Amino acid sequence: MTVQTDASLSGERVGFYPGTFDPFTLGHLDIARRALGILDRLVIGVALNPRKAPRIAIDERCAAITETFALAGLTQVSVAPFETLMVEAARAHDARFIVRGLRSESDLTSEMPMAAVNRTLAPELETLFLTAREEHRLISSSLVRELLAYGGDIAPYLPENITRRLLPNATEKPT
Repeated sequence: MTVQTDASLSGERVGFYPGTFDPFTLGHLDIARRALGILDRLVIGVALNPRKAPRIAIDERCAAITETFALAGLTQVSVAPFETLMVEAARAHDARFIVRGLRSESDLTSEMPMAAVNRTLAPELETLFLTAREEHRLISSSLVRELLAYGGDIAPYLPENITRRLLPNATEKPT
């Protein structure tokens, strides 16, 4: 059953961009900015996914992402943690679209089955795939975490405010 909400009744185009964002990269920021060219409002859904063993606490990730958009003057973005099915979180925020970024063909291969399941679970939600710009195709959160752990330069891959937040905590080596 589809529940009509204020946003869906008004025709507002709300997107839900889910991920663990551990950390939020320039690639994520680029996808979000471009999604805002299509949507009226965007909710960055920060997933609590213990299987991924995040290095950054969820409240810290949310605060850093919120700060990133505030510094950019993008007021039509909100950030919310979630630990439910992604489609339930999207519905809770009146989203009509799920935003997903694709860096490579392998991303598409893994995203297509998820989009199909999401369509079955929530037919009112449409998935928008945005391809990464060339300069962001090689950026991944796991690459940034590894660089950080071994003292590599993470600045080219992250918003400045997130780089500043991460550098003091760059002590734990990956396993």
